[in-house]
Amino acid sequence: MSTKPRGPWRALVVWGLVAAVALVVADVVGSSHGGHRVSVQTGAAPPSESAAAPAPTAPATTRPTTTRTAPPTTLRRTTAAATAPTTPVTRAPSTTRAPVPATTVARAPATTVATAPAAPVATAAPACPVNAASQLASTGPAQQLITVEAGTAATTEATVALWQRVGRCWEPAGGPWPGHVGYNGFSAHHREGDGTTPIGLYGISSVFYGNDPNPGVNGSYHDLVCGDWWDEDSSSPEYNTFQHVACGQKPPFGGGSEALWTETSAYPSFALVEYNTGPIVAGAGSAIFLHADLGGGTNGCVSVPLGDLDQILRWLQPGLSPQIAMGPTPEINAY
Repeated sequence: MSTKPRGPWRALVVWGLVAAVALVVADVVGSSHGGHRVSVQTGAAPPSESAAAPAPTAPATTRPTTTRTAPPTTLRRTTAAATAPTTPVTRAPSTTRAPVPATTVARAPATTVATAPAAPVATAAPACPVNAASQLASTGPAQQLITVEAGTAATTEATVALWQRVGRCWEPAGGPWPGHVGYNGFSAHHREGDGTTPIGLYGISSVFYGNDPNPGVNGSYHDLVCGDWWDEDSSSPEYNTFQHVACGQKPPFGGGSEALWTETSAYPSFALVEYNTGPIVAGAGSAIFLHADLGGGTNGCVSVPLGDLDQILRWLQPGLSPQIAMGPTPEINAY
């Protein structure tokens, strides 16, 4: 007997082959579309047996129908399993990483190192000119200086000159002029009435005196009148000071005190040298003036010609701390 399927069985086999071909085509198409399978629905039932030709009556010798229908049943199940819809594989969308913005490293501004200016090269200050004033060891705060010097202590004659401080140096400001000192010369140990001029560096008072009108001094000027005295009595409590006593009245002090208003030739005007003025030492000397010259030695004062005297008095500036250095050159250089 022929083993080829007949009737409905042939149709069932053909349907199974068509389904298999469809699955293959679906796999190929799915691969060409990014790997997604195209599902082909094969779940439709094969044509029922009633729609086909009427089932023939099997002869008695044929195998039971149930035995012959097993393969198609198995094929149907296989086909159903093969044709089950394929679950599409959902691929995670590709993650597009957001571009990380480039980090701009903020650089610190360049530090400008301030270079210290080069220190100026120290240059030696020019030497001060050598003169009578620059030879003095120290003149303190003085900006004006009068020098009264001689070659020896045993002399009545001296040279008088003016000096002005310019920077750290002394420069000439007047003179030199001839002058006179005490009739016994200079002394480092002057005493009252010994006829010597004290050696040393002293200040000059800001108060000026005179029997003549004010020559133009820059300080106070006292016009001398009757009764104006300078107390030169070592025992007096007003020793070495200016005193006024009523005109014609005898003063309470004695000694060699001077009636200033009577000395018109020597005292047309004069400056007080601040010797023994603070503190005052009794007997150490008094009334050391810079006054007009009478042509010879003095009682201890310094004298210059009247015209030169007036020039000196006008030049003196109390605010510049004027000083006077008196003595033999070798000795005043120590001051």
